[in-house]
Formats: sequence, C-alpha cells, structure tokens
Amino acid sequence: MADSCAIIVAGGSGTRFGNPLGKQFVGLCGLPLVAWSLIAFDRAPSVAQLVLVIEDGREEEVRERVLSRVSLATPVVLAKAGETRQESVFSGLRAMDERLALVAVHDGARPLIDAQTIEGCISCVRDDASLAGAICALPSIDTLKIVEDGVIRATPDRRSYWCAQTPQVFRMRQLVAAHRAAQLDAFGGTDDASLVERCNGRVACVPSPRANIKVTVPEDLLVVRALLETRLMREGCGIDLLDDATGTTTAED
Repeated sequence: MADSCAIIVAGGSGTRFGNPLGKQFVGLCGLPLVAWSLIAFDRAPSVAQLVLVIEDGREEEVRERVLSRVSLATPVVLAKAGETRQESVFSGLRAMDERLALVAVHDGARPLIDAQTIEGCISCVRDDASLAGAICALPSIDTLKIVEDGVIRATPDRRSYWCAQTPQVFRMRQLVAAHRAAQLDAFGGTDDASLVERCNGRVACVPSPRANIKVTVPEDLLVVRALLETRLMREGCGIDLLDDATGTTTAED
C-alpha cells in the first residue's frame, strides 16, 4: 500500500564535515551520498512520494549532481531547507502530498538505510492505530554517565535508554500538528519524535540495523564506504570509485 511520503533532509552546509560542497554531495561508491537514501526509499513499496529538502539556491545543482544520476520510479519534489533541521522538516511537510496518510523523515546523511527497515517502521505505525509514530532506534550498549562540569554525577540504567535514529515515521496530520505546536511555543526538539511526544503522541521504537550510521565527520565515511562496498558486492552490483571532494567519477562499472 503506497500511502507514505519520505522526507529526506539534506540541507546541511557541511561545516562539521569539512567539505564546502556539503556532505550530501560527497562521492560514495559511485553516487553522491544522499542518492543512496533516495534509492532505498524508492525501493520501499509503501513510499509514494519523495521530498528532498535542500539548501536554497542549489536546486539545479541537485538535479544535475544527484537526480540525473539515479533512476527513480517514485516522484521527487524539492523543498527548501530552513535555518534549523526542524524548520527544514516543516518545509518538507508543506511540500508533500497531503493525501498521503504517513510520512517518514530521514537524515540524508544515513546512506545505509534499507527498504526492509523502512517498510518495518512504516508498517509498525500503519498496523497500530494507537501509535502516532515509530522511530528506528538502537538500545544503548555503552554505559551512560550523567556529567556536570566534567565530573560524573550518576550512572543510569542503560536498559531504559535507546539511541534515536531515522527514519522516523508518523501519521502525517499528527506530525504537522506537533510542528505547529512547537512553533507556537518556540520549542526546539532534537528530533521529530520529541515534538510528537510533547503533544502526548505515542511513539514506538523499532530496532534499527547497526549499519544505519549517520555520516557527520570524514572518519564516518570510511566506515560507511566499507559497509556499502560489502553490501554491493554481496548483491552483485558494480562499484564506481568517486573522488570524495568533487563527486566525479574516477572509475566506471
């Protein structure tokens, strides 16, 4: 049932990553990094529309560098990023088809997401009317410390803690309402689930693959590339080698 929109947030400037092009354009196994998220959501049967949120003024660049490089069956809409991630997601919500019941929000810097995980998160919400949403997350495996002024104050029980990731899937109208409420209250959340939670929405956690890494610093790209190359070899796909700085092809399939 194709009843979902995927909003892929890719509006970052690349400051932390140290690349003036933005990490979404960095070459990764033959394609710009963000293209791998587009491909994954395009392969998910529940997804009827893709909204790619990008920095204002880079529409033609994205069409040339990203969209022209991949063959997608799902229609793509471009939306302008805001000053914060929260504003960028709301821009994506305004751009999506309002007839779709569900919306999946995903970080464009998580290129190893797969269609099976996407479908599992969407189905979790679709099949349980009591849920406002569900997020991909991982139970914490590290010991957690509460620290003040560099000194440990407490060690909470990690069994109650999960590390939130994306995609995060919600009923579209509830997510829009949560964003509007946050705007009215000048509330800034670190993810979309936090906005829905403060409106008393019930949000489930769906176990995420360990490979669903977010590329934040250049070292992350080394790990992601190795994992993606292994996946592509297993699937029998050819791999291009790209220049990390320019995203230009240096070897063909």
